Amino acid sequence: MNSDPNHYVILGQVVGVFGIKGWVKVRSDTDPPTNILNYSPWYLTKNTEYHPLDLVAGQRHNKGLIAQLDKCEDRDAAAALVGSKIAILRSQLPATAEGEYYWSDLIGLDVYTLQNAHLGRVASLMQTGANDVLVVQGEEEILIPYVWNHYIYSVDLAAKRIEVDWETGDEDSASDECEEI
Repeated sequence: MNSDPNHYVILGQVVGVFGIKGWVKVRSDTDPPTNILNYSPWYLTKNTEYHPLDLVAGQRHNKGLIAQLDKCEDRDAAAALVGSKIAILRSQLPATAEGEYYWSDLIGLDVYTLQNAHLGRVASLMQTGANDVLVVQGEEEILIPYVWNHYIYSVDLAAKRIEVDWETGDEDSASDECEEI
């Protein structure tokens, strides 16, 4: 479970440099994209170590975002940050309402059917437009729409468990049986 307040939550990435005064181009995974500019410090990483840098300024530029970070005063310093993932601490996120969860809280939870069959763990989530989808890794990858009271029946962060209404695939399917004529 990733709801630990000291857990890092990835919000985007430094994708390029902008100008000669140390500004960077930013890809944001927040919705809307400008929400990434509401957090400081950012924790940047290219590997496994996170380094905090205060956000000095940020704004929309053309179709993307640009940002100026503390101690990043020239193009060379900005270039050294390209490719870094941008994270914040989980504790920097606003509290959620009851029954609402951040994606990072769901990743790593075990997924069980209503009949208590273990399907695997939530590896990631994806947006489809209609609804979000849990990507569950077990014996096989399963995509489960995140639709309450249809597929999703409970989320228990403390127990690290999600209960879903989902067929396990153990049943014989009539469509699998073919006869030659």
